[in-house]
Amino acid sequence: MTVETGAQGTVLRLTDITKRFGALTANDAVSFHLDRGEVVALLGENGAGKTTLMNILFGQYTADDGSVELFGHPLPPGNSRAALDAGVGMVHQHFTLADNLSVLDNIVLGTQSLWRMRADRAAARAKIEQLAQDFGLAVVADAKVGTLSVGERQRVEILKALYRDARILILDEPTAVLTPQETDALFVTLREMVARGLSVIFISHKLHEVMAIANRVVVLRHGKVVGAVETAVTDRHKLAELMVGAEVKPPVVRASKPGPALMRLNGVSTPAQGNTPGLDHADLELRAGQIVGIAGVSGNGQAALAGLLAGTERPSDGDMDIHGLHPQDWSPRTAMAAGIARIPEDRHKTGSIADFTLTENAILEGFDKPPFARGGWMSWRAARDFAANVILKYDVRCPGPETRIRLLSGGNMQKLILGRALETKPQVILANQPVRGLDIGAITFVHGQLLAARDRGAAVLLISEDLDEVMALSDVIHVLYEGQISPPFARGSMTAAQLGVWMAGGGAQDAA
Repeated sequence: MTVETGAQGTVLRLTDITKRFGALTANDAVSFHLDRGEVVALLGENGAGKTTLMNILFGQYTADDGSVELFGHPLPPGNSRAALDAGVGMVHQHFTLADNLSVLDNIVLGTQSLWRMRADRAAARAKIEQLAQDFGLAVVADAKVGTLSVGERQRVEILKALYRDARILILDEPTAVLTPQETDALFVTLREMVARGLSVIFISHKLHEVMAIANRVVVLRHGKVVGAVETAVTDRHKLAELMVGAEVKPPVVRASKPGPALMRLNGVSTPAQGNTPGLDHADLELRAGQIVGIAGVSGNGQAALAGLLAGTERPSDGDMDIHGLHPQDWSPRTAMAAGIARIPEDRHKTGSIADFTLTENAILEGFDKPPFARGGWMSWRAARDFAANVILKYDVRCPGPETRIRLLSGGNMQKLILGRALETKPQVILANQPVRGLDIGAITFVHGQLLAARDRGAAVLLISEDLDEVMALSDVIHVLYEGQISPPFARGSMTAAQLGVWMAGGGAQDAA
C-alpha cells in the first residue's frame, strides 16, 4: 500500500467507529486521523475505550459501525494479519506472549515459515540485538518468557513490534520499565524514526511524556472523543482536566511521623529465578507511618522482594524480623496473619481470578476469616456487602458485585484489588506497581489512599518503575540493582538524574 492522502500524507483514518458490548458502548462514533511522520497521543480514563479502539484497528475486534482506512485503502475488519501486512505494529497493554518459548522465538514467531525461522536464527538474533541496543531495551534472547518479570515482558512486546518493520506503531505505556535516561534515549530514537516517516499512536498516562513526544493529543471520555489539541498550545493541567472532566489536584504529601519498625530485613538473600536475580544480602527497614519507595529498572530483584513480603519467597540467608518475631515457617498464610496486605504487580496473573465475580475476588485473601466465615460457614451476605462497599468507596465502575472481574477494564480491576487490601486496615502494605496503566484521576485516588494508610500508621513498601511516583510519595527511597538494595535516601535529597545513575548500576561506584 503506497497511496497517501492529506496535506502531509494521512496514513490512518478512523471514521465513526462504534463498538458495543451488550448494553455497554465502548466506542461511540470515534473519528480521528494519523499523518505520516506524526505522533498522536491517545488519552482517556481507564475504561474510556482506548484499548477497544486500538484492538479494532489491529483487527482483534470488529466494529459495529464505522470504518478504518490505511494508506488510502479500507482495512478488512477483524483481520489482524491484514493490519500486520499493512505495516501496523502494536504493543498491547496486556501481553500476547508464549511463556514456554524464548524471547527470540516470541519475537520472530509468525514472521516466516518454521523452516526459514530455524535457518535464519542468526540473522534474527542480530536484528533483535541491534534493536535492543538502539532502544535501550535489554533482553536475553534465549531466556524463556515464562521466567521474565512483567517489565521484561513489556520490553519483548516493544521489540516484537519493531522487528516487523512497522510503518504505524501503536505504543501502550512503552516507558513503564525504563529509567529516565533510557526514556530519553527511546524518545531520541522515536524522533529519528518519525523523521524517516514512521507514524506513532502513543498511549500513556504520563502527561509529561505526552507533552514531550506527541504532536497532537486525542482525548476520549466514556467512549467519545471530547477533544483534540496540538501539544504546542496546551499543557499537562489542561489535558488532565479534559480527560477527567474536572480539575485534578494531586494529594498533598506532608512530612511523615514514622513510628517503630514493623519489619526488618537483615542481610537477606533469596535464590535467583531463571535470569531474574534474587536479593543479595539486602538490608531494609519498614517503619509505621512511613512510605519506603523502591526504584529500579524491572528485573533487578523487585519480584524477589515482593515475593518475600507476600510469603511466596523464603530467605536463603539472613534474617527477617516482623514485629520482633523471626518466622521460620514463612508462607502467604503467615504473611497475611502478620498483617501484611499486598497489591500485586500483575493484576491478571496473581491479583485476581478472571472468571470469579467481584464479590469472590474481593474476599480471596480473607474468605476463611470473620466476617466472611463463621463456624465453618460462609456468609455471602457479608461478602457481598464488603464488595459493594469497595465498589462504592473506590469508584470501581461495573454493573455490580456479581460481575465477572474479567469484564472490567484494567484500572477498575486495580481499584478493586486496592480496596480489598486497604479495607482490612493492614499494618504493612506491599504496593507493587500500584498505578501501572491507570489514568491520572485513578492515580491521584490511589496515591491518596496510600498516603491515608501511611498517616493512620501503616508501613508501606512502594515498588515502582515510575521514578516520578517514587519521588512524589516516598519518605525514604532505596534503589534496587541486581538484587542489591542501596542506602536509604531521604525525600528530596536526590534528583531524578542521580537516582537514574544508581538504577543503571553506577551509584555505588560513584559513592565509593
